[in-house]
Amino acid sequence: MLILGISAFYHDSAACIVEDGRIIAAAQEERFSRIKHDAGFPAQAVNYCLAYVNRTVADIDHVVFYENPAEKFNRIVDTFVHVENADPDLVNQAVGTWTAEKLWQEEMICRHLGYHKKILFPLHHQSHAAGAFFPSPFASAAILTMDGVGEWMTSTIGQGKGNRISLLRHQDFPHSLGLLYSAFTYFTGFRVNFGEYKLMGLAPYGQPRYADLIRDNLIDIKQDGSFRLNMDFFAFAESGSMINDRFRGLFGRRERHPEEDVSQDDMDLARSIQVVVEEVVLKAAQTARDITGEKNLCLAGGVALNCVANGLLLRAGIFENIWIQPASGDAGGALGAALLCWYDHLGNPRFTDEINDTQQGSLLGPEFSETQIREQLDPLAAVYETRAEAELLPLIARAIADGQIVGHFHGRMEFGPRALGNRSILGDARSPEMQRKMNLKIKYRESFRPFAPAVTHENVGEYFDFKGESPYMLITAPVHESIRRDVGDDEQGKSGLELLNVARSTLPAITHVDYSARVQTVSASTNPRFHGIIREVGNITGVPVVINTSFNVRGEPIVCTPFDAYACFMNTEMDMLVIGNCILEKEKQPEWDSSRQDRNFEMD
Repeated sequence: MLILGISAFYHDSAACIVEDGRIIAAAQEERFSRIKHDAGFPAQAVNYCLAYVNRTVADIDHVVFYENPAEKFNRIVDTFVHVENADPDLVNQAVGTWTAEKLWQEEMICRHLGYHKKILFPLHHQSHAAGAFFPSPFASAAILTMDGVGEWMTSTIGQGKGNRISLLRHQDFPHSLGLLYSAFTYFTGFRVNFGEYKLMGLAPYGQPRYADLIRDNLIDIKQDGSFRLNMDFFAFAESGSMINDRFRGLFGRRERHPEEDVSQDDMDLARSIQVVVEEVVLKAAQTARDITGEKNLCLAGGVALNCVANGLLLRAGIFENIWIQPASGDAGGALGAALLCWYDHLGNPRFTDEINDTQQGSLLGPEFSETQIREQLDPLAAVYETRAEAELLPLIARAIADGQIVGHFHGRMEFGPRALGNRSILGDARSPEMQRKMNLKIKYRESFRPFAPAVTHENVGEYFDFKGESPYMLITAPVHESIRRDVGDDEQGKSGLELLNVARSTLPAITHVDYSARVQTVSASTNPRFHGIIREVGNITGVPVVINTSFNVRGEPIVCTPFDAYACFMNTEMDMLVIGNCILEKEKQPEWDSSRQDRNFEMD
């Protein structure tokens, strides 16, 4: 049986194919359209999924959309009816758009697909909960979902057992942890639904001096993790803005312009809201444990991408085991919706060994044969050599050890926002210059943005205070005491972004200012090629750890095709590119004509 899951029309549109309960293929539309966070119908992602299983739309048994448009429309209308100061232009625009388009989404989806059967519409947070639990290794678990808003729900506590999930408690709009965090994302000059991870990365540079002000004025947090926002300070329920003048007055400032320098005040705001979010997450998790009695926890929803909160939750020991959906945002709703149909709707049995998940390393996207790679490189006059795997891996490792920056493109593309080795830019974690160099000369992004370490699974405990697995780069852990570096007297007085120049460990490129790192463990069973590269780096340097960052520049989606990879390589100061078994050195390439790319990427 073939089930197609779809998420679309808000942000991060995606498609997923599940065949007889097995996740076969999944991808975000942005990777094909080259429009970051593309919200349109995921036509190209659907085409990829069907092509991967060599099927057509006629072979699909069920199509499942990740949320219920009618319920969402009810919430929008009800909100405007009960809000006194609603912007009439916004009301007319929103209601007009929904009545003209989104209420007819079933007809629209059928028309896009050429599909003539009934489409299933579960609730948004049911799809998140299904995407959290069903691919997990657990036979039963508590489920926690948190994001901006679905139809009405903004967070849920649920439970999964076998082939069923149930939502036991929920928080409703406008009281939303995701929207609270997005308000601060906007206030500190980053784009809502795009820049929340920047706010998280900025937080360690600040002090939580506004945390009590936030608790006293903006959010009333209950002991069970439920809360209420003080809507006198927010505008997202009645206008197109996140905040109002009362919010600005509370902090005595206006919002930062996106291209202004980041101030210490921005850093303190980031740290303060991070602390508040962590408090809510910990209390909600404890309540989930109390009411379900489960020892395992599954997480999904946009807030589950906050790896700092995830790391704190893991170290709190509330649950013995935690599994996080790697595509926790709306893209993952497509996967969850498809699995919800197979298990909960159709009642098929579910089996698990309590050890391995069924996400397959989240390597669910397109892959390219050596012939297809050459067909894309040769018309570009690209200069490359083809090497056997056994010869190639030491060459890549030597380049990294010598301080070169390597673009690595191999196998199936990752599903979700993280590059996990197959569409990655790699560098030497030991280099004190590498973070600044990669941010400013490769990624073209803010200098404070941290980089994640990828470490061989068997060696993770030597470098990080962490046990177990973190294959999806979704948990922050402290670096091990043995590799930490004491800060010198001449460095003690530094603050803010000056701390970037203070090496905190023998792996300064991946150690954040608070001695933490967003860890990815890499196993030979899940990704033997990437594991082999890191192992070879360890053979050369004695340290089986590399920087792993996504293969893209600021504002660009992660590369999908060999052409995308070559264009990104030529437009940056990367030194080497490896596509499959083809190795390309920058100095040997012909001059690049940037007009070959179809579009310039907007800043995120």
